[in-house]
Amino acid sequence: MINHDSIVALATPSGAGAIAIIRISGAEAISIGNSVFKSIKGKDLTKQKTHTLHLGHIVDDAKTLDEVLVSLFKGPNSYTGEDTIEISCHGSTYIQQQIIQLLLRKGCRMADAGEFTLRAFLNGKLDLSQAEAVADLISSDNEASHQIAMQQMRGGFSNEIAKLREELLNFASLIELELDFAEEDVEFADRSQFNDLLNRIEFVLKRLIDSFSVGNVIKNGIPVAIVGEPNVGKSTLLNALLNEERAIVSDIAGTTRDTIEDELVIGGIGFRFIDTAGIRETKDVVESIGIKKTFEKIEQAQLVIYLMDSLKFQVSSESFIVEIEKIKNKYPLKQILIVCNKIDQLNQTELQNIQTELEILNLKQIFLSAKNKEGVEDLKNQLLSFVNTGALRNNETIVTNTRHYDSLLKALDEIQKVKFGLESNLSSDLMALDIREALYQFGLITGQVTNDELLGNIFANFCIGK
Repeated sequence: MINHDSIVALATPSGAGAIAIIRISGAEAISIGNSVFKSIKGKDLTKQKTHTLHLGHIVDDAKTLDEVLVSLFKGPNSYTGEDTIEISCHGSTYIQQQIIQLLLRKGCRMADAGEFTLRAFLNGKLDLSQAEAVADLISSDNEASHQIAMQQMRGGFSNEIAKLREELLNFASLIELELDFAEEDVEFADRSQFNDLLNRIEFVLKRLIDSFSVGNVIKNGIPVAIVGEPNVGKSTLLNALLNEERAIVSDIAGTTRDTIEDELVIGGIGFRFIDTAGIRETKDVVESIGIKKTFEKIEQAQLVIYLMDSLKFQVSSESFIVEIEKIKNKYPLKQILIVCNKIDQLNQTELQNIQTELEILNLKQIFLSAKNKEGVEDLKNQLLSFVNTGALRNNETIVTNTRHYDSLLKALDEIQKVKFGLESNLSSDLMALDIREALYQFGLITGQVTNDELLGNIFANFCIGK
């Protein structure tokens, strides 16, 4: 599957900027680059050392397109494992287009999405999980997702999987050997050691599988729905959290008729806040649609902030408690946080009374004034506490990729079948089938087992220049 033709693409974002980088990789990359590059010192790129920089001009016959800096990397000591050059030119879109078109005329081909990283994988510079981490690193938009992507790109996850696979492979070889001497009825694999290994593999797999719930929300952000009755300050709270006038605020009940979403990074974790229409009985058709969407957003959210007006709660506390109980019972798996707004209009005794009445719900409570931004930082800290960041702080391996998660689940299932077979004294040939399947699932993660369709699906999600 490895193509050795030379590919070219813009490695920096499209559009005008101070500089742009055009990347070429392939067997003829250096000679093609040399054919359009005129060094200010008359250098021949084909005769230069790897990892060197060269100043000069890109010329199209007698026409000079731009003054550039060329970075030279000779394979296998390059990102792709092939000869690679990167042309740093001025960031005019016209200059970018002219240089790329010139390189295409000289024999390059436009790179497919992710083809540079695909070549790095095929040439053994990265395993498949590391290659996927490159895409995650590019798309990371907060500290936590960046930290996880960096760990995986450096091989933290793949090393852990590779070690388990190697140990299992060693025992698999002994089991397979037993099949060759089936008539002699001999055992080459120590069953007690094999059982210890299976227990250890099962433990690690379960830990990695459990980490996906944390990794998934860190990678994609934690959806938080802000719900409650009309005119309790949901839009004001969203604006206070974001520190900008994102949502329209008025004293008219039902002002927010559609959901409004925005993101905020708290403690390195991304939260996606959804301001919803107020929940109430209404004959307004448009508002009714908004309320219907509110319940849809609660369904999608991982965390629900139930915001209420503390003054109204004093008057009709029972109706509020009934409404919260309804949401709690309808969405039993959702984390619900009660936020009491407008505390600036209450005294300490009134606040304590509200707190006492809410204890029956057995839910976390925060008291604040969204209008005065009082207690907003306490709310942020409480939101962060809902996220299990222990694994992140301890620099443990965290799974964020759905493909990896699926393979881990299947590998765990096969390991448990092997354990059952070992405990039931099943024949070696039956256990060998399950061991092979477990090894296959491990291989899918790191790319030791792969196919063109799988690679196509993975690298199709990359940007062109990577």
